[in-house]
This record gives sequence, C-alpha cells and structure tokens, in this order.
Amino acid sequence: MDRIRIGIIGTGIMADLYAKIYSAHPLSQVVAVCSRTQAKVDAFLSRHQGTNGYTDYRTMLEGSDLDAVVIATPDHHHFAPAQAVLESGRHAFVEKPFTTSVAEADELIRIAGKVKKKVQVAFNHRWLSAYHQAKTSIAAGEIGTPLAGYARKNDTIYVPTEYISWAAATTPAWFLSSHDIDLMRWFVASDPVEVRAWGRKEVLRARGIDTYDIIQAQVRFASGAIVTFESAWIYPNTFPSIVDSFIEVLGSAGHIHLDRKCESVELSTEKKFSYPKGFLNLEIFGRMRGAFPSCLEDFLYAILDDTEPKVTAWDGRQVTATLEAIHRSLESGADEKIATKPVGRETYARS
Repeated sequence: MDRIRIGIIGTGIMADLYAKIYSAHPLSQVVAVCSRTQAKVDAFLSRHQGTNGYTDYRTMLEGSDLDAVVIATPDHHHFAPAQAVLESGRHAFVEKPFTTSVAEADELIRIAGKVKKKVQVAFNHRWLSAYHQAKTSIAAGEIGTPLAGYARKNDTIYVPTEYISWAAATTPAWFLSSHDIDLMRWFVASDPVEVRAWGRKEVLRARGIDTYDIIQAQVRFASGAIVTFESAWIYPNTFPSIVDSFIEVLGSAGHIHLDRKCESVELSTEKKFSYPKGFLNLEIFGRMRGAFPSCLEDFLYAILDDTEPKVTAWDGRQVTATLEAIHRSLESGADEKIATKPVGRETYARS
C-alpha cells in the first residue's frame, strides 16, 4: 500500500481540515467525500479537487476504493456511518465523542474486533506537547499520587449560535468535556466510576436553542481521584479567545496546571485584543502543523505498521460512558454509576 485512500463522511468545518491535512500528506490521499445534500458536496469539491462526491455514505462505501474513512458528522450522528464503515471492511477514524451511547460504543468495538480493523477516536489533545509532558511527569511519579483535578473548557456564545447549527441536539459537555475526560483518564491512569452533575438552561433557551448553558460534573475515579469537569458556551464574544481551556491535577507531592487560554501569543489591534490559537493546527510554510495533524498522521502509521492506535475505541467508549452518566445525573438530580466494562471485553480484538 503506497498511499492510504481516505474517504470523509461530513462536509463541515472539521471535514475541511481532514481533507486539507490528508490531501497534503505523502502517506494518504482523499478520494471520496459524502454529505446529505448535493449542494454541500459540490461546495466541498470546489475546495478539494480530485475527490469523488456522494450523498449516501453506503453508496460511497460500495463505489469507492477506500482503505479508511473519517466520520466527521455532528456528535449524535457518529454510530450509523461508523458501523457501515467497519462492516464494509475499512478502518475508521471517528470524531469525538466516539458515540453518544455506551450501547453504540460497545457495538462498534465488537464489530471492529470481528473485522479486525483499526478505530481511532479524535482526542487530539493527547498530541499537545504540554499535555504529553504532563502525562510523562505524572506517570513518573513527579507529583505523587493524583488525588484530585479540575478541567474547564468553556466557549464563547459564538460557538452554539453561529459556529455550529446543531447546538440544540447536543450539550456543552458532549461537545467540550469529551476531550477533558479523555485527558483525565490518561493522566490518572484510572477509569471513572461515579458522577454527580448539575446544569443550567437560561441564556441559550431564551435564544431558542434548548440546551444547557453550563454543566458542572464531579466524577470519582476507581483510583479514588475526584475530578470536576466544567463545560459552558455562553462566554460573551468580547472574550479574547473562542475557548477558555484549563486543567489542573493535584497530587500527593505536587501539582500540574495546563492553561491554554493564551497559547504564547497576545495580539492587540485597533479592533480587538485576542489570543490567537495555533497549538492544535496552524498552516506553516504551506502545510498544516500541530497536534491535530500529528493525531491524523499517527492513524496512518497505525494502519501501515499494524499497531494499536494511540487513542482506541475503548478510550472513546469510556469517555462516552462517563458523559452518558453525567446526563443521567442532570435528569435524575442524583449520583449515577458509570457503566462498567461489558462482560467479555477480553474477547474483543484490539482495535
């Protein structure tokens, strides 16, 4: 296999990034894209020439010579296309969150094991150099035993009102906290087991978007660590960054702070003051660089070298289980257990 032939399901903002990165990479080529409307397909093809367009992903899977497919659809539309991709015998790269139900995640893991295909979930923050350094330090015992943590990922109101059109079909926790839950599992090397969550619906509901403004959840891990996850997307648009991202891990012999509100750059003009983002992805000398392109590249190497992806379907499943319990707690107003490992997990082939 000289170059891995990539298909993309979805034509939104993230799909554009996937196409740009994989089209420029020497180990891959984008050969097909699918969206539900021909207009969106045509617009995508005008930006990414040399790609075949489809309005039904099943037709794309039947009619295209593909090795792997990226699922870049909205949060609640990952399962069906991912299932079809795996059942067609292709590797799958799935946007976060992996799925929006544990049952769906377990089914995808079962199928991936049966067909022996790779699944990677797009938790690209693991490739940020500071976060990787934090993982290495914690694993080496430099801060002692992780006892507690706090993770905040809050967006400006631009995101649910303008950036995405489907905010009412998701929540800030599904959209934002999935990254942080994955990172905390990785940092503390333990799985979440119980959660209590609280949320408010006021600002966005008044604008006709029936979803949570803010969610806070306190999660207990099997190791005993306690972590608070905060997600909101009602910061005023005057905030100098679209996202305010902060993580703290408190250990028995030290602590780690990771603050990505400002990524080493402050920019002041006559119009505004801002913190430009560039650590995840930025075009440098004509190529996309950063954590996100590195995440995508490692998926290619997992296929070529026949190795386990750096973020597996199981990692995605455990984040989904935590988020599902968070939303049950929002509805019940009580503590909720996080779904345990399914019976027979050891029978799953590594995916």
